Amino acid sequence: MLERIRLKTSLICAAATLLLALTLIAGSAVADPEKAKEFFNAGIEATQAGNTEDAISAYQSAIKEDADFVDAYLNLGAIYFGQRDYENALENFKAATERGPDNADAFSNLGKVEYKLRQYVEAEAALKQAIALNPDNADNYKDLALVYNANRNYKALIETINQCHAKGGGDYLTYYMLGKALKKEGQTNDAIAALKQSVAKKSGYYNAHFALGQIYQSQEKFDLAAKSFRAALKANPKKYKASYNYAVAVESSNPDDIDGAISVWSSFVSLAKKYPKAKSDLAVAEQHLDDLKERKRVEALN
Repeated sequence: MLERIRLKTSLICAAATLLLALTLIAGSAVADPEKAKEFFNAGIEATQAGNTEDAISAYQSAIKEDADFVDAYLNLGAIYFGQRDYENALENFKAATERGPDNADAFSNLGKVEYKLRQYVEAEAALKQAIALNPDNADNYKDLALVYNANRNYKALIETINQCHAKGGGDYLTYYMLGKALKKEGQTNDAIAALKQSVAKKSGYYNAHFALGQIYQSQEKFDLAAKSFRAALKANPKKYKASYNYAVAVESSNPDDIDGAISVWSSFVSLAKKYPKAKSDLAVAEQHLDDLKERKRVEALN
């Protein structure tokens, strides 16, 4: 997922020789790569010790000593990303790509933060560059698919996730996105297969169960729909939309079972009363529940 920002955690030996040209910093100061490495190592140690502010200070000092220190920008950006300070993360990841145009991690991380900032055009470009630099990294395809999902570019999403899976990647989320995209493209059977894969990889994933239920409901396969919505409710009992659709599916699968229908609709009403957003659905359900109870009373008289 986009929360995975790559952080360089290997200490750099201070005695190692870097083949870097001397660079002017702050107009007159000469770069000191050896001192920069010392600050960088201190940043890593502070990060590992959980001293975030010290780590930030150390990485900033490393950059002051060597303005072309790509790993320092990456680690500093990663800290800001973890703090949800996306503007500062963006600044550092951009600097990393400018100073390390062949660094796949720099472009990958830049794409991640641009996605968070809803800069989808820029995120797509950055992640495509990361893939060009490292075509075997399946995570980059997944991240790019998230951008296409946000853009509702379902054709590109399907192609990208298939590439992710071909590279050995993929999880419950990629299969869920694939299933949703295939449904949008009218490939219903393939959509069902993908959503089933999502459920297989994470049995408690509400979204995949709910999406399956919607497909089965539209196909009037009410028994399967009810099963999926019941699983969705098990995954998240607070989701009133799943409860509503479950009631529809249960009643539709056996319209003569009035007591069963009353039971599931009563459950929905009890849940929906807790959520103001369910107001319109609640009104429909309460009226339908009254109709069911009246139907039961009339049938009892006959």
